[in-house]
Amino acid sequence: MTELRSETHVDVIIVGAGLSGIGAARHLKTTCPDRSFMILEGRETIGGTWDLFRYPGIRSDSDMYTLGYSFRPWTEAKAIADGPSILRYIRDTARDEGVEDRIRFSHRVTGAAWSTEDAVWTVSVETPSGPSALTCNFLFLCGGYYSYKGGYTPDFAGMERFGGRIVHPQAWPEDLDYSGKRVVVIGSGATAVTLVPEMARTAGHVTMLQRSPTYIVGRPGEDAQALKLRRLLPEKMAYGLIRWRNVLMGMIFYRLARRRPDRVKTAIIDQVRQTLGPDFDIETHFSPRYNPWDQRLCLAPDGDFFQALKAGSASVVTDEIESFTETGLKLKSGAELAADIIITATGLKLEPMNGLSLSVDGAPVRPAETLSYKGMMYSNVPNLASAFGYTNASWTLKCDLTCEYVCRLLNHMRRKGLRQSTPVLDHLPSETAPWLDFTSGYVQRSMGEFPKQGVTAPWKLHQNYALDLASLRFSGLEDGVMRFSNPMPRLRKAA
Repeated sequence: MTELRSETHVDVIIVGAGLSGIGAARHLKTTCPDRSFMILEGRETIGGTWDLFRYPGIRSDSDMYTLGYSFRPWTEAKAIADGPSILRYIRDTARDEGVEDRIRFSHRVTGAAWSTEDAVWTVSVETPSGPSALTCNFLFLCGGYYSYKGGYTPDFAGMERFGGRIVHPQAWPEDLDYSGKRVVVIGSGATAVTLVPEMARTAGHVTMLQRSPTYIVGRPGEDAQALKLRRLLPEKMAYGLIRWRNVLMGMIFYRLARRRPDRVKTAIIDQVRQTLGPDFDIETHFSPRYNPWDQRLCLAPDGDFFQALKAGSASVVTDEIESFTETGLKLKSGAELAADIIITATGLKLEPMNGLSLSVDGAPVRPAETLSYKGMMYSNVPNLASAFGYTNASWTLKCDLTCEYVCRLLNHMRRKGLRQSTPVLDHLPSETAPWLDFTSGYVQRSMGEFPKQGVTAPWKLHQNYALDLASLRFSGLEDGVMRFSNPMPRLRKAA
């Protein structure tokens, strides 16, 4: 067995140099200036998701006034931004906030072991020069919840027979030329809804093949009111107002969707019907069997998806795959789809706790046997937090609050002369709920491996910015569940 080489120690290790990790670094540098930290990034560059995904049309499905950081106004015209613009925003933030030099690239974290005696995490890292070990007092996981190793593709019958190319969007090849080609995109989630109109610009024809319909909402790519406010008000003031307006509108819409799902369902489908006109089979292709927000809604900026359908450069087929053939797909209805290229936009592979192997004082941490504390820490796991976003709103809204909380926690421990903070749970309650309650296939395939959530605070995971604002920014840290312990050695009393 290869011995781990001891490296340096810092107060905080951040895992991941994407949107969350760069935000976490800036919060630490600003709010905990006396704390040392580093960012460990498994890849060779900044950006995370926004550098990994290279498929055509890659963009946000949240507006940038809420997906952007609270501390850095979004200044470009488009509210629904393309991937390269978001990547530039992240990299500019890292540069301007002076955290670039804290990143260690090609450092892939594989595991971490906590020692209560030493009050440190020993973090196992794969580097270009071999295995290494770093230590820290607090571990902040900012790598999201899906695997970067590859996406999910079902084991379709006959895939090996297909004479064209099969591509998963997470591993988009640079040499893929689809101009003039017949393309079938399997799936109806956000990736498919992004790919179809973009590829339809130059492909011969693009068909989206879906097992069942998804809610697709058209929305302007630019926010006219926001642009007007930005002309009239100072930049930061305008950004703050627009951000809060969008947060509140999103909360109202989500609340309405949960309380009056039939009303919201009718409104969304009616919008599609008005956009596409009477010649489209709305009932078959755009009327989902589930309620809004049982799965994530898909966004079509400036109605680009619907415009591609109306132009005839794209189409939708609702059916199931019986098998791949030499020239395309045979469907269970008996129909066949000819294709030169097949895109499997069939989902992601999720992994809890960034896929790390964790232990506490020699005992392995089994994520499915833990309970999520305030949606960011884990029962009986000391000095570790994860940055996650919302499923019904933008990712960064929750991440910003999580970063603020972690900084409060670190500063509280420093003031008290204590080294350990642990959300303590004596045993799993009889009633728990899945970490995410989405019915989407990519969620259902993996939820059994994830931490649970409780049904009451602080173990209940809110999908509500206002509740999280109260819980993470304004509530007391010593709530009877979060236990502070392990005094600094110089403060320990003699036995």
